[in-house]
Amino acid sequence: MLLVGNEAIARGALEAGISVAAAYPGTPATEIMENLSKAGKTHKLYVEWSANEKVAMEVAAAGSYAGLRSLTAMKQCGVNVAADFLVHLALSGTRGGMIMIPCDDPGAIASINEEESRLFAQLVEVPLIEPCDAQEAKDMIKYAVELSEAIHNIVMVRSVTRLSHASGTVLLGEIPERTAKAEFKSKGFPLDPDEGVVMPMPVAFKHESQQKKLEEAIQWFESSPFNRYEGPDSPDLLIVTSSVCYLYSREAVQRLGLTDRVGILKLGTTWPLPPQLVEENLRRTDRVLVVEETLPVMENSLKALAMDLAGRTGIKTFYGKADGLLPKVGELNVELVAGAVARVLDVEHRPAAPAAYVERATEIIQGGAAPTRSLTFCPGCPHRASLWSLQKVLELDNRNGFVCGDIGCYGMDLFGSGYGATRTIHAMGSGTGLASGFGKLSDFGMDQTVLSVSGDSTFFHTVLPALVNAIHNQANITVVVLDNSGTAMTGFQPHPGLPVDAFGKEVPAIDIAAVSRAMGARVETCDPFDPEETQRILLDLVEDENGVKVLILKQSCALSPEKKGRKAYDVKVNDELCLGQDCGCNRLCTRILKCPGMVWDEARGKARVDEALCVGCGFCASICPQGAIEKKEVA
Repeated sequence: MLLVGNEAIARGALEAGISVAAAYPGTPATEIMENLSKAGKTHKLYVEWSANEKVAMEVAAAGSYAGLRSLTAMKQCGVNVAADFLVHLALSGTRGGMIMIPCDDPGAIASINEEESRLFAQLVEVPLIEPCDAQEAKDMIKYAVELSEAIHNIVMVRSVTRLSHASGTVLLGEIPERTAKAEFKSKGFPLDPDEGVVMPMPVAFKHESQQKKLEEAIQWFESSPFNRYEGPDSPDLLIVTSSVCYLYSREAVQRLGLTDRVGILKLGTTWPLPPQLVEENLRRTDRVLVVEETLPVMENSLKALAMDLAGRTGIKTFYGKADGLLPKVGELNVELVAGAVARVLDVEHRPAAPAAYVERATEIIQGGAAPTRSLTFCPGCPHRASLWSLQKVLELDNRNGFVCGDIGCYGMDLFGSGYGATRTIHAMGSGTGLASGFGKLSDFGMDQTVLSVSGDSTFFHTVLPALVNAIHNQANITVVVLDNSGTAMTGFQPHPGLPVDAFGKEVPAIDIAAVSRAMGARVETCDPFDPEETQRILLDLVEDENGVKVLILKQSCALSPEKKGRKAYDVKVNDELCLGQDCGCNRLCTRILKCPGMVWDEARGKARVDEALCVGCGFCASICPQGAIEKKEVA
């Protein structure tokens, strides 16, 4: 079958007999759990969208402790959230096979950062394997589960964006019946890995056991079917590579016509490196190019191992990240790898795009001949309306106030599509954590108004502890929750604030307002599409200096299943009322609001509605000073 990488991973989980799967959505990992949730009822899986990645890993670990096979998946940022429990889990070990699937995002295509989850494998001392294509993405899952059960520890299977979201042909295997019965055995000898208590202590004993597990993993890796060499017996250059970089390397060598001079050692098991296999291949040549994304993780490990083996293999010359031949940031591609190989072997490399073409294209782009497309909120986005009101209130408040932002679509307020009220963005939940700190600085002369924003999914993910901290310490802040009824940025997966779970089954919804009120905060709720009421309430909240206030701006995302394709209003511009450039509003509706559904008609000198893009939220009608934008409720 033709499968996307994440579909292949989900299929591999089914074929591996996974019974418990838990995750928090995050691109590029999201589709793994989405596909498993679709298959869950048919194949008797428990699939959960957890409140955050740490909890997801704990849920999966519970399945493992009860003797079931389990997995958790997350994007690279989520590994940070799960790391606290991961450190303990790696020491305590597992029972049923358990795998962790971090999906890295080289180039930060859909992330605020590009970081290396591979370093966590070294940090917590657990095995790491990396598929290069969709077939291996499926096959490695079963291999990793079986390895986990053999060594009684979690195994990391790392994907990257270009693997998770690329398609490939996959030969399917059989899906076994799930017959395992869950039972947590804990009354045996305390240090018995299968029937004792589960804990990372005593550390000395557990750490020594962890080292032995890694040694056992190395023995598996020495004969792993996912490691292979291709090329001449004695190449002029040996490429050592892994993941999708193997595909880049293979194509680069073919393009250069160097298949008779360059050998490729493709490693699927990248930590710990199998020393016998590495030694065997280092003997082939004196020059080694390491191709990987993004940091030189494998390169550094390979160099260290090569020093230990130098007495038997001789001294090698290494190329890669450390010498600047390949970049340490962003994605690699065939051109970059081909250029590196050509420089090492001193052969001609003709880029696929001629230099003149690149030069002319650059001139066109930089000269403004090609239109630019900046980040922007979707037509009818409630975040645009919310941030509009936040900025207006801060202007009215006139105390040089600011917003501590968070991870979500609303982060675009920092850029040209927003209004500039947001002045900080870090990790999920950090907006409220930072605001909590800012809100205690009045003793040092700080009198600025402090707000934080987060989404409803983020509220449950990591805002709750920060909110507890702010309320307990009586920070003078206003926490604004932009509740658009789903984890919108990754595809509307359910979260604890919604009445459905990963299977669409009805479950209790946790009320954000009730939780915040129960903790002692003053709570208000409003529709952001009503700017007058929103700004009235928000201004009252920021003027209230008695601790933490919570404002919930509740309006579903314009792309949500319940709203997509449905208009609340028919919106049009009344040409008789629109004064265009003579209005004095500085083109508030098109230049300031910047909704793609409202455009400036140069020929007529007036604003007009783009009916193909307008979703009929009607917010623009609420802000036009001339009342020239009219909205009529759709029957």
